[in-house]
Amino acid sequence: MKNYILILIVSIITFDSYSQGTTYAKIFSDFNYSLADVSNPYKEFKVSNAIFGHKHTLNNKFSANITFDVGNNSSGSSYTAFLKLASLKWSPTDRVFVDFGIIKASNFTFMENSWGKRYIYKSFQDVNKWSHFSDAGVGLTYILSDNLTIDAQILNGDGYKNLQDSEGHMRGGAGLILKTDGMSFRVARDIVPRTMYGDEYESQYINTFAMIYTASNLSLGGEYNLRENTSNVIDNTSSAFSVYANLDIGNDVSLFGRYDLSNSEDANENQWNIENEGELTIIGIEKQMTKGVKVAVNVKSFKAATLDGEEEAEANNMLYLNLEYKF
Repeated sequence: MKNYILILIVSIITFDSYSQGTTYAKIFSDFNYSLADVSNPYKEFKVSNAIFGHKHTLNNKFSANITFDVGNNSSGSSYTAFLKLASLKWSPTDRVFVDFGIIKASNFTFMENSWGKRYIYKSFQDVNKWSHFSDAGVGLTYILSDNLTIDAQILNGDGYKNLQDSEGHMRGGAGLILKTDGMSFRVARDIVPRTMYGDEYESQYINTFAMIYTASNLSLGGEYNLRENTSNVIDNTSSAFSVYANLDIGNDVSLFGRYDLSNSEDANENQWNIENEGELTIIGIEKQMTKGVKVAVNVKSFKAATLDGEEEAEANNMLYLNLEYKF
């Protein structure tokens, strides 16, 4: 595997030297220390992702992008290279864009820009596997005006780490972005058609409302997600909201925080997915060391959900030192 990754890197660098495009790389690494057991704390150095790729402008209407993500693999390999993006963008006008291939999911683009700290923690839908960062398919973006943009996508639905399923089922979605006076709003709806028919099955829908507010030294963001008929099981509802803030305090230093809360309910008002729910809090400080290098010290606290009347779960606290370096 190490040889394959080395060949891949050399190939991209060689290609860049003979083209007019741009080669880029981004690495996420961290050190984490458990605050739960002082007598025998868990601690670990880790490189979670190494992302590298190449962008190339073919002409004023076509451009291409290929990106590889080297990270953990559930099959057991510590580092495996996945094809994360492989897209061709066509711009027939300066307001219309068509993407084909392995493309970014539109919801992630907006909400990751809002949160802005993927190297510390992924956005809610990504980390909780409600959808995927990228997938094979086709997307359309239409800029109606300086303040209004619409987009739509049809995707395989299984994510960039998987091929299409044997029955060829797909997922689709559409969204709208409105910008006004330092604020941006996005509303979107995603559908995964049912694969089985019967009284207990229905298409799954994810409804999203998200916003970003930016001022001179302050940014605020948030998203609310409602998933209906989760995994195509009728009336299995999941809901979650995530809010985050960043305050610049000078000298390329900022304070940040985030809070996530998730919940579920079935037709009988039971929390059917309680083992995967809870409250996440992140509080930290970030420093821009130089162009392309960020470091953050933060505490992540997760408290598992409990049923009404049960004793609250104890929070699991971890101290992190996160690094992002890109070029």
